[in-house]
Amino acid sequence: MGVAMPTCDPVSRPILRVCAVSKRFGATQALKDVSLDFRSGEVHALLGENGAGKSTLVKIFSGACSPDEGRLEFDGRIVPTGDPLWSRKAGIAMIYQELILAPQLTVEENILLGAEPSRCGWIDRAAHRRIAREALERLNRPDLQLEERVCRLSIGDQQVVEIARACLGAPRVIIMDEPTSSLTRVDVECLFGIVATLKKAGVSVIYISHFLEECEEIVDRFTVLRDGCVAGEGRMRETSLTEIIQMMVGRDIAEAFPKNSHEIGDPAIELRELSGELAPRSVTCRVRSGEIFGVAGLIGSGRSETARVLFGLDRVKSGAVLVRGVDSTHSSPARRLAEGIGLLSENRKEEGLMLNRSVAENLTITRLSDSASAGVIDQSRQTAEAESLISALEIKAYSAWQPVAELSGGNQQKVALGRLLHHEASIMILDEPTRGVDIVSKTQIYRIMGDLAAAGKSIIFISSYLPELLAVCDTIGVMYRGEIAQVKPAADWTEEQLLGATMGQ
Repeated sequence: MGVAMPTCDPVSRPILRVCAVSKRFGATQALKDVSLDFRSGEVHALLGENGAGKSTLVKIFSGACSPDEGRLEFDGRIVPTGDPLWSRKAGIAMIYQELILAPQLTVEENILLGAEPSRCGWIDRAAHRRIAREALERLNRPDLQLEERVCRLSIGDQQVVEIARACLGAPRVIIMDEPTSSLTRVDVECLFGIVATLKKAGVSVIYISHFLEECEEIVDRFTVLRDGCVAGEGRMRETSLTEIIQMMVGRDIAEAFPKNSHEIGDPAIELRELSGELAPRSVTCRVRSGEIFGVAGLIGSGRSETARVLFGLDRVKSGAVLVRGVDSTHSSPARRLAEGIGLLSENRKEEGLMLNRSVAENLTITRLSDSASAGVIDQSRQTAEAESLISALEIKAYSAWQPVAELSGGNQQKVALGRLLHHEASIMILDEPTRGVDIVSKTQIYRIMGDLAAAGKSIIFISSYLPELLAVCDTIGVMYRGEIAQVKPAADWTEEQLLGATMGQ
């Protein structure tokens, strides 16, 4: 047990082949005549915009769904598609973008779920704990408490648990779907070390990421999907990022971090030594109208916890919150919405969206008055409002009434952002708004943020991706151990200084 590696020397040979695979969901052609191969001892990136077909393809790899046409070959044998158990036994491990964990079980129980060591029919508790601890140590996260329930962990820590579980056994192919989307740079470096170890041992790593700069560091070959088809492929070191982006979108795009001039006005919201039950410890800062205030920090520093306390989801222990100069410390989400404050949670799956409801319902849920007449919702008006936002945000959905659960992760994120736009919030708390979003959609989100700031809106922008904080924000504060340690204009920071400040330097 543990992170077991193949005993053979790594060789550059195809371990997994995709042969003319097509897949359709209703009227949507998710994949069309896709052919490519993945080699042992290689990191191969699958790139493309949200909805390009990447997630559908890897679901076929893992046995979660079957192709309509074509076939897969694994180690020279035709794969019986649609059989997750076969894929798992063959050594295909999958880490989905949307985490698949048992929230009420502990870290230890999640890591070994379905692979518990036993002795005489009983779980070997000593071996169980040892294997879980070793898995976390290999990810350089021994600080995670094995007995902690997963539901109490941050999204980033939950992702570490998911990765640790996927690395158990003897994986021959590991598929990582946006594995670093919630990780800080320090944790990303730890993950890259694991990827290098897997590669050296001959494991084929299929890497899906919207962070092209990361791909430059660890990827050998890449394949770009666009509209369900292969749009390009090549060696990462021989291809510029500009060329890859053009393959992804089929056209030139404007600058990655669009700038929009805006004026900063009076304080809109102010935190004075704000503390929660567990975190934050003592946060003092102010955000002005027309200002994009960035918040950097490592996982566990208290960034998301501050957002929850500020929005009224968690109880204020001490300190004060002033909204436009008026004390509004002890509040609730309903009151915050009434005050024009909106929150985009980092956990869109459980807190940001109603996955079983439609795009239209999710977009309009916090402000139904525009869709109602005499207290009754006018569905035609609700549809019109939703379609306007779908068009403005370029959400890929076949209908305003399509269930949100059927959209790609990036399009779900746009729906969550669209809800705040529809609510016309004047103070927006955006917790990792670009997580799992393709480069074109990221650029669009940055532009929207700039437009909102130009309109006098206040934006609290929490992000683990330091380049976007430096490029987009007016001011950046760094959280360290539950406090905002340093606040400076974005122009006064460098990436190295920011990273150092997140570690208390």
